Amino acid sequence: MVKIERTTTVPGSLVKALDNGSGSYTEFDVIRQLRQDFHEKCYLCEIDKLQSVNVEHLTPHKGNPALKYDWNNLFLSCPHCNLVKNQEKYSGKILDCCSKDPEDALSHTFQNNHVSVTPLDGSIEAKMTAILLTECFEKSNTGIRELECQTRIDALSETMNLLYKQLKQFKKDPKEKTIRTLKGMLSRTYKFSGFTRNYVRTHLDDYPQLSTFL
Repeated sequence: MVKIERTTTVPGSLVKALDNGSGSYTEFDVIRQLRQDFHEKCYLCEIDKLQSVNVEHLTPHKGNPALKYDWNNLFLSCPHCNLVKNQEKYSGKILDCCSKDPEDALSHTFQNNHVSVTPLDGSIEAKMTAILLTECFEKSNTGIRELECQTRIDALSETMNLLYKQLKQFKKDPKEKTIRTLKGMLSRTYKFSGFTRNYVRTHLDDYPQLSTFL
């Protein structure tokens, strides 16, 4: 999870739905803007190029139209992560990555083909978000969920292996092409950037020149 800069202008269909007290929060203008703002990534697992998307409510909206159509309460997620988050223990306890930088509150690590997200502060939001993000990659209570988690682990592994390769090349011979690749991989727009950025941040003694990309 990384910081997202949400467009401040509320999509027209949401304005209309709020005025009427009913309508849809999944109209085309909402989906289009969410896809743009969230860089076509699930805000939780950060897998990109989503073929199937959910409009996820950060704070549950049941019985509250104001939350249902609140632009600031709508997030782009994949169906898998939306289902994982749909547990009472997470209700109202997840970090708002549009108002707070998750990198100040969470550490994302990938080691031995396993994900571990840990809180960096004592807040309930950091603690529960860390648990949720770990579950998005590690929860295997059903066969389908295990397969979906493995798909994300495989994609993350491919990304991190590319990062390691580029870092090795950078240390050996910091060519402009390698620097451009690393800059792209450390951008918040990149898939799994919570992990790529955290890895470099925790290894800045080895790559101090890359601090400007974080």
